Amino acid sequence: MDRLRQSLLDAPIIEKDGYHYFVHPISDGVPMLRPELLREIVISIIRKADLDVDKIVTPAAMGIHISTAVSLMTDIPLVVVRKRKYGLEGEVPLSQVTGYSESEMYINDVEPGDRVLVLDDVLSTGGTLTAITGALDEIGAEIADVVAVIKKVGGENELETTAYEAKTLINVDVVDGEVVVVDEDGDD
Repeated sequence: MDRLRQSLLDAPIIEKDGYHYFVHPISDGVPMLRPELLREIVISIIRKADLDVDKIVTPAAMGIHISTAVSLMTDIPLVVVRKRKYGLEGEVPLSQVTGYSESEMYINDVEPGDRVLVLDDVLSTGGTLTAITGALDEIGAEIADVVAVIKKVGGENELETTAYEAKTLINVDVVDGEVVVVDEDGDD
């Protein structure tokens, strides 16, 4: 996890509506995502996650590149939770509220009894993962595991109010305008 750690320590910090936000290739696509960083992350996810699942479920947009790479390496189909309503049969809406945005999202192609891995880029407020796990519960899917690459600690985490805990690869905080690594092994 040397590349991930260093890339976070080098990440610029911006403030958006009082929220300190690091700009990182995994969470923002800026600066460019180098293949060696993505490879390191995917290998770590494969080692850490419960992969005895039918599907990987990820939110658009920044979970897509990570989840696509994991899907390619494991042959597990990928479901993207979209911000657009398609009106397909079985589509389930959910409200996503994060520290910096609020929007509607929609899940398709998850059936009752599906065993799923929920995979995301960053766990910060827990709003996105809480909304997704709630919708998956409503559908009747079995959530085998929840994994986020990076956890930003120090604030409220809505996911802690649910039955689910997220495994993370690395935990960081933003202190005095810089990223500080809190736990290099993340959460298990």
